[in-house]
Amino acid sequence: MYRRGRPYRSDLLALRALRTGHEPSRFGFAVRQALGNAVVRNRVKRRLREAVRSLPVAAGWDLVLNARAGAVEAEYHQLRAEVSKLMARAGVLEDGKGTAG
Repeated sequence: MYRRGRPYRSDLLALRALRTGHEPSRFGFAVRQALGNAVVRNRVKRRLREAVRSLPVAAGWDLVLNARAGAVEAEYHQLRAEVSKLMARAGVLEDGKGTAG
């Protein structure tokens, strides 16, 4: 995934996307230990999972979202907007839906 997936970056997140053609799309969430203790890291991962759940992601992708330093202080709506922007740039959303806003 990290060798073949295409990277997309923003201030809060980094996304790696790899088209696999398999259904359903699979997701991974990574938050470095340096960003905080387990409570903080798990909160960021929960917010990212919920943001992805709310978006219409097309089938056939492997996606990994890595939280960057700013993601710890970001509100849910900021994270969702960033996830939406990155996924739209990567072309993984169905019919161009789910843009930030």
